[in-house]
Amino acid sequence: MLSVAKSAARDASELILHANEIDREATNKSTITDLVTQTDKNAEKVIKDDILAKFPDHTILAEESGKTSSNSDYLWVIDPLDGTTNFVHGLSPYCVSIALFKNDKPLLSVISELPSENLFWAVKGNGAFCNGENISVSSRKLMSDSLLITGFPYEHDSKWETNMKLFKNLTKISHGVRRLGSAAADLCYVACGKADAFWEIGLHPWDSAAGILLVEEAGGKITRMDGKPYDIFEEQILASNSLIHDEMLENFRSEILS
Repeated sequence: MLSVAKSAARDASELILHANEIDREATNKSTITDLVTQTDKNAEKVIKDDILAKFPDHTILAEESGKTSSNSDYLWVIDPLDGTTNFVHGLSPYCVSIALFKNDKPLLSVISELPSENLFWAVKGNGAFCNGENISVSSRKLMSDSLLITGFPYEHDSKWETNMKLFKNLTKISHGVRRLGSAAADLCYVACGKADAFWEIGLHPWDSAAGILLVEEAGGKITRMDGKPYDIFEEQILASNSLIHDEMLENFRSEILS
């Protein structure tokens, strides 16, 4: 299964990296900031075809085409191009994200970070890797020594306003907060220790499905922003190196309630 996921990620990555200008032209889905290209759709088809060729009875949940109907215990969750806006403008990073769940529990994940072509993967109970090398979260113990990452929802609603408040205040008490435009990449960076925590409000299942296992297998921690257990159908997430997790939660509570 891991081999199939890696192969599908590589196939989709090759297609994305060789997309012509026409296939980079974007149209709007729900808002002016929520973009889709023909490359998103082409990459998704490549991934689904690769998976279904080996596992025709498995269920697939994909960003562009939705969920297939199946009674399988296995669910593949796919984001064929996470960071479409970055891709359209030629800005790094953007990712191919593939996760496999069994009975609603994460089993394996593969994320191809582009255009660098770094390949991240994890299998439950077997650690996290980038390009074949073991990765682990950072060892920073204080937010004041940490670099944080966040993302923003497409709709400029109350969730967006809340996150702007958090962005402003957490920037003051850390080394900084970055907004990179790809939740899959954000979670990779927490897993390999480039960043110490990531939070976001307004996620979809495919945004985090692969990254959560990667962070956990690298020694990190995943919850909701209120500390409750997280699953991919939650709209809010906090992923950290585990050492600053409680401090992050405490700041969320004080800032959201103030």
